[in-house]
Amino acid sequence: MRRPRRSDGAEPTATPATKESGALIQVRGLSKTFQTLDATITAADDLSLDIAEGSITALVGPSGSGKSTLLHLVGALESPDSGSITVGGQDITGLPGKRLAAYRRTVGFVFQRFNLLPTLTVLDNVAVPALPYRTDFDPYRRGRELLAAVGLEGRENTLATRLSGGQQQRVAIARALLNRPRLVLADEPTGNLDSTTGEEIIRLLFDLRDSYDTTVVIATHDNDLAKRCDRTIHLRDGHLIPDAN
Repeated sequence: MRRPRRSDGAEPTATPATKESGALIQVRGLSKTFQTLDATITAADDLSLDIAEGSITALVGPSGSGKSTLLHLVGALESPDSGSITVGGQDITGLPGKRLAAYRRTVGFVFQRFNLLPTLTVLDNVAVPALPYRTDFDPYRRGRELLAAVGLEGRENTLATRLSGGQQQRVAIARALLNRPRLVLADEPTGNLDSTTGEEIIRLLFDLRDSYDTTVVIATHDNDLAKRCDRTIHLRDGHLIPDAN
């Protein structure tokens, strides 16, 4: 199984990657601003970076640095003002509606607040992203397999609200993997958890990366988590910090 390690410390603004370089994500000249009542907030300012296929990459920086925005742009939850994002050789900026929806189904999302549906069982929460679509797999069968993989076998029929925070995050991770995504984007996945439970989630993410051959990008304030990733990208006010490796 592919396990790339921290490389030679090249700057994230290196020259455009080729297919042979192993970059799954290529960001070029990316900019995004948000307008509030009294200010314009720059969340991404001419960002250019590559993220290697099969890696776990940490995005770190203070609140408001642009970490979550970058995840949302790569996941096509938001559109950039300018620049391009290429994922697996496909330029995802400006995709029309159906193709945009199809791309989003190839990405797994894990959020800090879990975003589980409280009236559904654990298994239903995992299976629900696939239910509106015709698939070549049984969402419930795969859901059971993934729940076993994240240590929740036997809890399939439990309401999500009856689980602990760590268990709910495990359900969220299983849900993110339902469509066998090539890319998982995790936004502060340990932010609402105590240190012991957060450590369990970190180990789980690394184990699942190896088991499912998935590229993982994590926005985090957790320095211990960032140090264990293959690469750390530092952001501040929408800019890359020059000494990032």
